[in-house]
Amino acid sequence: MKPQVSTIKQRGALRRPGFALYEVLLGVAIFAVGVLALGRAVENCMNASMLNAEEDAVRQILSNRMAEIQAARGAPDSAKEDKVDSGYGMVKLLQKSASAELTEPNNTQLNGINLVILTAQWQRGGVSQSKQIKFYVYRPL
Repeated sequence: MKPQVSTIKQRGALRRPGFALYEVLLGVAIFAVGVLALGRAVENCMNASMLNAEEDAVRQILSNRMAEIQAARGAPDSAKEDKVDSGYGMVKLLQKSASAELTEPNNTQLNGINLVILTAQWQRGGVSQSKQIKFYVYRPL
């Protein structure tokens, strides 16, 4: 009988190739951290998208009111307050108008020009938000 000589190759063949339990657990932990980070990123994107849509709705409300004022006959109302449903909650729309009292470089008074200030106020998460636009309206006397 020959004595058995064990070679490195033969000893390696006796082991089963594969991953140890700690390697698998480490891989699963890394994967779980990645999935949690991805979930957080998606949540942030959804919140930003909702905030952007809400601001777009408010801008549209202000734009519509500005177009109404510019298209109306006569001088704009000196003060007016409305509530408009934006789809994201109620928006309080404040309108103030006054004579612009503009003058030419030679001190000639420009009549019939009104400065209109539109302010939109709403609540977002219990915090008061607002946007404002100012524009001139000319109504010949």
